[in-house]
Amino acid sequence: MKVCASILFPLPLPEAFDYAVPEGMDLSIGDHVVAPLGSRAARGVVWDLKQDDGKRALKMVAQRYDAAGLSHTTVRFVDWAARYLVQSPGMVLRTILRGEDSLMPSPTDTVYRLTGRPPARMTPAREKVLDAMSALEAPTAAEIAREAGVSSGVVKGLVEAGALEGFDLPKDPPFPDPDPERPGLDLSELQAGAADTLKRLVRAGGFQCALLDGVTGSGKTEVYFEAIAEALKSAANGQVLVLLPEIALTQSILKRFTDRFGADPAVWHSGLPPKERRRVWREINEGRARIVIGARSSVFLPFRNLRLAVVDEEHDPTYKQSDGLIYQARDLAVARAKIDGAAVVLASATPSLESLVNARSGRYVHVPLPSRVGTAVLPRIETIDLRQHAPPSGRWLSDPLVAAMKDTLAAGEQVLLFLNRRGYAPLVLCRDCGHRMTAPDTQTMLVEHRFTGMLVCHLTGFSMPKPDVCPNCGARDSLTSVGPGVERIAEEAAAHFPGAKIELFSSDMAGGAEAVRQLVDRMERGEIDILVGTQIAAKGHNFPHLTLVGVVDADLGLAGGDPRAGERTYQTLVQVAGRAGRADKPGRALLQTHDPEHEAIAALVAGDRDAFLDVERASREMLQLPPYGRLASVMISAQSEDRAERAAAEVARCAPNADGITIWGPAEPRYGVIRGRWRRRLLVRAERSVDLSAYLGAWRARVKQPPSVRVTFDVEPYSFV
Repeated sequence: MKVCASILFPLPLPEAFDYAVPEGMDLSIGDHVVAPLGSRAARGVVWDLKQDDGKRALKMVAQRYDAAGLSHTTVRFVDWAARYLVQSPGMVLRTILRGEDSLMPSPTDTVYRLTGRPPARMTPAREKVLDAMSALEAPTAAEIAREAGVSSGVVKGLVEAGALEGFDLPKDPPFPDPDPERPGLDLSELQAGAADTLKRLVRAGGFQCALLDGVTGSGKTEVYFEAIAEALKSAANGQVLVLLPEIALTQSILKRFTDRFGADPAVWHSGLPPKERRRVWREINEGRARIVIGARSSVFLPFRNLRLAVVDEEHDPTYKQSDGLIYQARDLAVARAKIDGAAVVLASATPSLESLVNARSGRYVHVPLPSRVGTAVLPRIETIDLRQHAPPSGRWLSDPLVAAMKDTLAAGEQVLLFLNRRGYAPLVLCRDCGHRMTAPDTQTMLVEHRFTGMLVCHLTGFSMPKPDVCPNCGARDSLTSVGPGVERIAEEAAAHFPGAKIELFSSDMAGGAEAVRQLVDRMERGEIDILVGTQIAAKGHNFPHLTLVGVVDADLGLAGGDPRAGERTYQTLVQVAGRAGRADKPGRALLQTHDPEHEAIAALVAGDRDAFLDVERASREMLQLPPYGRLASVMISAQSEDRAERAAAEVARCAPNADGITIWGPAEPRYGVIRGRWRRRLLVRAERSVDLSAYLGAWRARVKQPPSVRVTFDVEPYSFV
């Protein structure tokens, strides 16, 4: 019997394919290989090795890469994720793999150092080179020549004379090892108790999950630092993954990691340049990167020995990837840790209802931090009833809020105005004919960005200059802005406080992650008086001089058919209010609302989280919605409305009969047309006892539609647009 290898390719194929193994090629599961696929050679991964009787005419594996293969637990995770997400394993594998250069050894540069032997003949140019070398660390010949202001021939002459010697240095250097013994900050008694609980879980080994449930400013990061140190000490090659919901948070927290562990961690997010992505992936795959901080896609990195996964701000909806491979990174991190036999810490000031239910049922270890560190106290939260304090027409800041801002600025303290709406205005329409500016082939309204003069669709990315005439009736200068975005709020704040330093904090900031880091630094130093921000301003930042938070529209997230709307609104308001009073000065949050009696807002003002969660939990349980039931979405899209209608009806007819399953639809979602494709949706509710992924997998196998019709399955949907 001969050995054959089943090769999985990072393509939307239904399964791995069998190949013969050449004599002398030693393969293991997880190895990276090249094999013929159709008329071309393709890169894949050895998914299985088995005996073959030699009767089949199998193609031969062409090449094995001399690099560490995927670990067995990574292979198992791909299989599990494919089944859970109702995807082909190849599509999950494609999310894990990087370019071929990540499998090669690091490219090198030839760099130079002084030998201590002076050249037999000294010239002024050579003196310049030797003087310049004292200020350079491992420079290339070109860098030496540039610094010294000489030709490269002078450098070459010094090498030949023995005064300089060259050696190869990797362009992608390894990450320095963190020091888990390095002392951290002094912990309060509550923090120390929480840290001891997490360290015991890590020391015990195997899979366990803890919910670190701490109010804003309670020092959760320092607590889970102790768990990270314990994980690093528990295994010489142990690796730690820290998930963060925003690139901006990655930038702001890096210094804290470096200070705590004496070394920079590996960082992974979509904004990394290709060279750095290559370096990070290779070092993780080889097991040399010990601490990895990343956005949601880092859950798919090729860890060799994962010992701990931390999901910071575990409630954050941005952990949900809603296009391409659709997944919830928090849930996948828990599953991955279970497969790897690692511990998990879910940290949040406003945990998701799913995590709280798991903690209260005993599935997760509940680790509470009910108070802030030191003398800091939670902010006082009050509402401003807009039915009684309506701002003037065309304005959005009420008199009580403006008065509070005036007092805060007079005291030399900072203000944060929060509105989770980017741009200047969410709607642009014609005063003459009522035409609304929408994105082409999409039903979404174009958002005006006045600072750039553009109209932008935040769903598809389409943008265009704001026209001078209405495209419908041709009227000139008739387009008017309706409603506020953060740019408009900043304009209004500047009118009230012309001498104040006002800046915007929004996820579409020009300059990306570096601009965010610089803004956060300015805010921390007290160089900004009024910060006007979207949800990115509410996440994990520590602004010591900020004492007043004004929420411009506390009702914004409560509308629509999202079953998590109340929970998300509560979480957002808690997080943004929690930016105030984090140092030695008390904080205050004012919520402008038309509905101060809403249970989410009333609970926030009363400081009674349990009361709100009890109402939310009872509602979800009655309706059998998560976490008391399971949800899935089946989205059908086509190039015409009629085709979408017929395809959706056919997909619905393919649904298997099963107990404990309820199907609603097909129906038109909030946006029925996106990028020229008409959409229809089916919603699936399942009892907790039902294997929803298996049911959806059986349903998907029955669906036969032409390539022009797209059918997408989403397990536990977070978006209902």
